[in-house]
Amino acid sequence: MKRTISTAILLTAIALLCACEREKRQFREPTGSAVPGDTGVEQSPLHPGGSAPLKPGESESEANNGAGPFEFNAYAVAEGQKLYYSYNCGGCHFHGGGGIGPPLMDANWIYGSQPQNIHDTIIEGRPNGMPSFRGRIPDYQVWEIVAFVRSLSGQLPPTVAPARPDNMNVKKPEDLGPKENPQQR
Repeated sequence: MKRTISTAILLTAIALLCACEREKRQFREPTGSAVPGDTGVEQSPLHPGGSAPLKPGESESEANNGAGPFEFNAYAVAEGQKLYYSYNCGGCHFHGGGGIGPPLMDANWIYGSQPQNIHDTIIEGRPNGMPSFRGRIPDYQVWEIVAFVRSLSGQLPPTVAPARPDNMNVKKPEDLGPKENPQQR
């Protein structure tokens, strides 16, 4: 009798252990292609006018209306803002107003203002100045930067767009030091 009970308990314990499926946790964002099934191979990374070649099975309306994964995520856009300045994008694009690099405050861009076009520009680079960041920035961070860049030109809802960075805020005369404030000289 004791043997039967201990065998039943043992079989029940084994069944419970086998049936228990732990949650799957992912501590790092996956890197690689943002589009499932995309091998990343294309004939040319350059697509002037914003018309990238269609992926297999993709219609033209799907290609033009596709949003990036962080388009409506305010936290990701704010993270993209931090990354934009951390990776020194402002060094060429001058806070979005243009300088060495083209301005980002309008939606008329040479290679297109759609999220995938901006992503490709960051990953592949462009001739005459824009370096390639392939393998240097994780893909999820590239998409966060894409969302922030689109917010610079007003392409995101105002509820998602981040506030201006501290270096763009207007300083009051009393906040300035004696060298910066002509009233204290």
